[in-house]
Parts: sequence; structure tokens; C-alpha cells
Amino acid sequence: MRKSNHTIRTMTRQEVDIAIDWAAAEGWNPGLYDADCFYAADPSGFLVGLLGDEPIAAISAVKYGDSFGFLGFYIVKPAFRGKGYGIQIWNAALADLRGRTIGLDGVVDQQLNYKKSGFALAYGNIRHQGVGGGCHSTDPEIVPLSTIPFDKICAYDKPFFPDSRTQFLRCWIDRPKSVALGILRRRELGGYGVLRICRSGYKVGPLFADSPEFAERLFVALKAQAPEGAPVFLDTPAVNSAAIDLVKRHNMIAMFETARMYTGRSPDLPLSRLFGVTSFELG
Repeated sequence: MRKSNHTIRTMTRQEVDIAIDWAAAEGWNPGLYDADCFYAADPSGFLVGLLGDEPIAAISAVKYGDSFGFLGFYIVKPAFRGKGYGIQIWNAALADLRGRTIGLDGVVDQQLNYKKSGFALAYGNIRHQGVGGGCHSTDPEIVPLSTIPFDKICAYDKPFFPDSRTQFLRCWIDRPKSVALGILRRRELGGYGVLRICRSGYKVGPLFADSPEFAERLFVALKAQAPEGAPVFLDTPAVNSAAIDLVKRHNMIAMFETARMYTGRSPDLPLSRLFGVTSFELG
């Protein structure tokens, strides 16, 4: 796409780092090692807007399987806002995902703008902040996720996401300075969670569990792996009352809310078992 010397094209892997730096500048607090996993999810799913050779806008339009896509990293450099570059890269991303159900986690006050593009509100997600540390778990049913066959992890993860994300998941559960744990029930996986290091503190995501009790045990074990007193963040669906109770018990403070929106029919996700969103950027 071209307007004067303005172009939009697919990002290189190195340019994904630029988008993540911009996200950090916006206060989104990305993980230190997110980029490789984001790119692994869909190497064609990141767009950059250029004015000449200068990157001025970014968006991700990541394709999962044959039926789903997710929008994120929708950022225009401050000096170039209000000039029409944002809507151009937005439309390019929607075109890339045409024919799929599309999801996003948007700023709540932008819901009306997203509705103009066919998105409808499904529910809100709330970012909560607490602190790391605590007693290291001696729970015999909590095990390193690496001890569980990957096909079983994929099978457990499948209901929580609208389409396959195998490549992303393989990377996400094996990042440097991250901890991935599962909880077993009669030798079968009953939940799992990942703690990863971020620009500020640590995030737990995802946190999926078959019961509030399992979610609590996993969360306690994960946050114990963060340094004592370090910021720990958990993004919870507002409609999961058990998740809200969990963050209250751990004295976590709500920081902000996003609007989870979809085009078409909202996926039927097991929100009562979804205690922590994987990523606001990729779903």
C-alpha cells in the first residue's frame, strides 16, 4: 500500500523488537523474551508502516489455524498521530485477516471506534498488580511443565483458545527466566501457568485451571518464583468471579481494564477456568 512515500509491509523479525519497544513506551510492559514467541506464532502477522525508511506505525494481525486472528500492537509514533497513518495500517491488518473471526484487547474508551469495524464487546479483562515471593511450593501435585508431554499440554490448552496455537505455545512455555508449572489430578493435567520476566516485574499468563483451588495453588507456586516484593501482574477476565476473588485474597490492585472484542460470533471459551490471560497482544 502506498501514499506518497508511505508504505505498509510485513515486518522482519528484527522490526518486531521495534514494536515491542514502542509498546513498552506506551506502558504496556511487554515480556523481555516475548518477541521470538510472537514471531513464531505467525511470521507474516506483523505489519509496519514506513514514511520513507522510517517506521512510524505498527500492528499485529496474527493468524491462528484456519479460522481465527488476533489484532495487537496497534501503535502510531506520537509525532505521526492524527495524520491518517493509523487507519491505513488498521485497514491493512483487517484485510489480512478477512474471512476469520478476529479478536482484540482494546482500550475501553476506544470501543466505539472498534465497533465501527464490526467488533462487539465480549467481556472485560482487568490487569492486577501484586508482589512476588512467598513460600516455595512443596505441593507434590505441582510439577515443571517440561515434565509433561507437549501433546498433552496442547490438548489441555485447546479449549481456551479459538484455534490452534501450537508453534506459539511451544515457545511460550520455554522462555529464559520464565517458570512454567502444571498441576496434576490423578496423573492428568488439571491446569498450568507461566511466569515470565517483563520490563517491570513479572507476569503470570496464562493461568488455566480446572478449579479455583488448582488456580490458587498454581498462582502461589508461580509468584513464589519471583523475587520477594517484585511486581507481579495477572490479567483476569472480569466475568470470572473466582479469579477476582483470587486477586483480592492476594491483595492485588486493579490497574486498568481492556475490552475483549470479536468480529462475528464470540468464541465459546471456558471463562470459569480461565484465571489469567496469556497476552493482551496475542490473545
